[in-house]
Amino acid sequence: MTPVRWRWLQSAPASGAEQMAVDAGLMARARDTRESVFRVYEWSRPTLSFGRHEAVRGRFDRATLTARGYDAVRRPTGGRVLLHDGDVTYSVTAPTGSAEPMRAAFTRINAVLADALHRLGIDAAPAIVTRRERSPGHDACFAAPSAGELVVADRKLVASAQRQEGGALLQHGSILLVDRQRSLVDLAVTPMPTPAPAATVEGALGRSVERAEVYAALRAALETAVGRAEPLAAGEAIDCSVPFVSKYADSEWTWRR
Repeated sequence: MTPVRWRWLQSAPASGAEQMAVDAGLMARARDTRESVFRVYEWSRPTLSFGRHEAVRGRFDRATLTARGYDAVRRPTGGRVLLHDGDVTYSVTAPTGSAEPMRAAFTRINAVLADALHRLGIDAAPAIVTRRERSPGHDACFAAPSAGELVVADRKLVASAQRQEGGALLQHGSILLVDRQRSLVDLAVTPMPTPAPAATVEGALGRSVERAEVYAALRAALETAVGRAEPLAAGEAIDCSVPFVSKYADSEWTWRR
C-alpha cells in the first residue's frame, strides 16, 4: 500500500446502518482527500450483515430478527451473510490507481491483518482455494474461506470483502474473537447448512482476548507497513457518513433481494 497519508480510527459501537454509512462515507472521503483510513469498530447489538448482491428475502425475516434482538444491514460490498457478535470489525478505505488490480490491494491489506495476528501469537495464512466458489446465498460467510482470506488450520478466521469504485476502495471484514456463526441457522426461517466451526482468536490462543488487544496489534502492524497513522477525529468520520445513513437504514435496501 502506498498512500499519500494514512489515518487511524477507532469508532464507538453503533448500529449496522451507521457503521455501513461510515464505511461508505470514508470511501467517498478517500476520493476527495487521497488519504487512507484504517478503522476498527464494533456493533451496538448483534447484527446480520448481508452481501450487496445476496438474496435473503425468504431466508431471513425482519420481524423475527427484531423480536429476537438482532439488527440487519446490507453491506456495500459483496459476499455472504455473517453475524457480527463476538468479533472485531475492520475497514480500510483508500484512493486507488487505475492500474492497480483489486487482488493486489486485497493481498497487501491482508498482509497487515496477518502481521497483526502474528503479533498476538497466531500464525494465519491466506487460503488456497481450488474448488469453484459458490454464489452468495447458499451458505454463511464463515462456512468456507474464499481465496486469500486468512485461515488457521484451514478454518477461516478473517472474513473480508472489497469494493472499488470511482478511484477509491473499501475493504472491510470480521475477525472472530469467538464463534457464534452457528446462530445464523437458528435465525434463518428456511433450512440453512450448518457452518463448520470457524477459527477464532480465543481458540487459537487458548485464552480470552479483549478487543483493545486486537486493536493495538492492528495499529502496530499498520504502522510497520505504512509509517505513522495519525488519528482521525470521530466527528469527521460521522460527518462523512451523513449522506449515506438514509440508504443503509432503508429497509428497501436491506431487504431488496
